Amino acid sequence: MNIIGLDALIFGVDDIQACTHCLRDYGLLPVDVDSEGGRFEALDGTAVIIRRADDASLPAAIGPAPSIRETVYGVASMADLEAIADELGRDRPVTRGADGSVHSVDDMGFAIGFQISVRRAYSAPADLTNAPGHAPQRPVNQPGINPDMQALPRTLSHVVYFVPDAAKAEVFYKRLGFVTTDTFVGAGPFMRPAGSDDHHCLFMIQTPPHMKGCEHFTFHMGSGTEVLLAGRRFEEQGWTSFWGPGRHLFGSNWFWYFNSPLGCHIEYDADMDKHDDAWQARQAPLSADNSQLFLFTSREKWFPSGPPPKQA
Repeated sequence: MNIIGLDALIFGVDDIQACTHCLRDYGLLPVDVDSEGGRFEALDGTAVIIRRADDASLPAAIGPAPSIRETVYGVASMADLEAIADELGRDRPVTRGADGSVHSVDDMGFAIGFQISVRRAYSAPADLTNAPGHAPQRPVNQPGINPDMQALPRTLSHVVYFVPDAAKAEVFYKRLGFVTTDTFVGAGPFMRPAGSDDHHCLFMIQTPPHMKGCEHFTFHMGSGTEVLLAGRRFEEQGWTSFWGPGRHLFGSNWFWYFNSPLGCHIEYDADMDKHDDAWQARQAPLSADNSQLFLFTSREKWFPSGPPPKQA
């Protein structure tokens, strides 16, 4: 089952306008968006989709609005869809969309879908770094940054669930070919599907049943610089920082989380580790030290306008 990664996250929300402003300011491209919702795409076509919470076409809610209503994965071929439908059909209802997509529910009650991936080729600038001891990546006289540089979400990276039984949820996703890359002991696993070498596209955190839902989702940016730049621009639009900026240990990705009106946090990330089947999964207790190597606090721009303070 060659699951490539996330194609779309679908939310049922109670404020279409606020969610539209949030996703647009975050950097996603609105597609066919109106008062009933619509699609917001990254550069490769992966997306967040919003609908009114009472939209009858949405899967059943797992909690009050706003909330995630379906997680849609992209696969490589129709044969992969058939294999997934056969596997899930062994012990749960499976429905098919008009396009052949497969829809069901995981062991935690989250609606999941699978479709031929919508991911498309795109062009975006590379992050070129000049490091002493190595040949420079940027040509002479080419600045590395400028105030107007692009910092747009490139592809849907990962989603994080609060689940009442992380061990049971992990077993379910292994049925679909997911591999555990690392685990926070007492919290839950980071998992990647077989068709992706990203450290994870799914992370699950053990919580009491009443907390079940989506904790956050994120899109990959082109670099740590883009995370910082996009995050600063997002702040300037009035969105409030929740955690970051910083850099995680498991996955190594840069991060910056923000509050959102979608019922979960929304993150920018970049520079995630890549793994294959030779990787040996690590385990560590969930703690501040194990969650990030370093963490910054955002503040307004400033410049030292006087002499440095005298040392005591």
